[in-house]
Amino acid sequence: MPGHRLIRKLFFGALVVASTALHAEPLVVPMGYIQWVPDQGPVLSNVIPKPADSGLRGAELATADNNTTGRFLDQNYRMATSVADSEEGVLASFDRMIADGVHLFVFRVPAETLMALSKRAGPDVLMFNAGAREDGLRQRDCVPSLLHTIPSYAMLTDALGQWLNQRRWNEVFLISGPTAEDKEWATAFRRSARRFGLDIVEDKPWTFDADLRRSASRELPLFTQADDYDVVVVADVRGDFGEYVPFHTWLPRPVVGTQGMTPVAWHRVVESWGATQLQNRFRELAQRNMNSEDYAAWAAIRAIGTAVTETGSAEVKTLRPFLFSDQFQLAGFKGRKLTFRAWNGQLRQPIPLVHPRGLVDRAPFEGFLHPRSRMDTLGFDRPESECRING
Repeated sequence: MPGHRLIRKLFFGALVVASTALHAEPLVVPMGYIQWVPDQGPVLSNVIPKPADSGLRGAELATADNNTTGRFLDQNYRMATSVADSEEGVLASFDRMIADGVHLFVFRVPAETLMALSKRAGPDVLMFNAGAREDGLRQRDCVPSLLHTIPSYAMLTDALGQWLNQRRWNEVFLISGPTAEDKEWATAFRRSARRFGLDIVEDKPWTFDADLRRSASRELPLFTQADDYDVVVVADVRGDFGEYVPFHTWLPRPVVGTQGMTPVAWHRVVESWGATQLQNRFRELAQRNMNSEDYAAWAAIRAIGTAVTETGSAEVKTLRPFLFSDQFQLAGFKGRKLTFRAWNGQLRQPIPLVHPRGLVDRAPFEGFLHPRSRMDTLGFDRPESECRING
């Protein structure tokens, strides 16, 4: 009997030594977050600007989340960050992080800067777009090493188009602003209108530079004068005039689009499917509410963490095929598991439709069918996209 106890002690001792040796070196996962938001110039309204750290705080929270799990798996996630003041600064930060051994990146930068980065990235670099919504990045200019966690303009406007179709608000008065982002948003909505059977009865560009804080009650009723329409759709991404459209239209009609009821990636009013827990943790970290850029950066870092946990590797050659496989699913607090589209790298995700103080609904909606996934009714589907980054 004493001999058996000695054998057991030696056996379990050997297991402890083997386990210690096996886990002596944790898996280190270096990541980089780089941000540059160009100065947009003066805004002609009292719109509340986005916080300067939008995106960065989401990446920080996700890194902490990854390390919470990583502590049990001997994984250590480390994130280098850079908030640049120019495209040159972005490229310099990228080169410096590459030299330091970083190969997994999250960016909140303009689309043109993303394309410049992709030309510098080698095959051992994997990049996530958490800021640029341009449809061209998902339709024509796709990069095999680039995945998108921020929804495209087409995804946002398709969510709105489905909702309007479902409500039978088919006659639309569209107002679009002068900036490049406004034009992108309006172009995406026109496509969505055709797709979901909406009739744009008026399509008017906003060309005024008046201070609407003083003249909205005079200017906007005249501007929105028309025989009839069900709803006003506004394309004013930075908020030059759109905040003043509600309650100033010629006809008493609801306002949707970039103001009024808005399709977004994330908003503080999203609370179901465990989202309240995420919202609370973010508020504790950042002392403010989580927004769409924060969520996109959080989703990108968590996608990396999920892939590393499932594969046991931090190598791009292992992570990339897994992220595009049927085995990858991101728990994103949106009511279903999120996956990446194989043809253009876009993260499939439901789109909340919100107003400043409440959640209205969530797209996609029942009745809009798809042979693979109803979430592929939002944005450019495979037959509509020229991209085939996975063959």
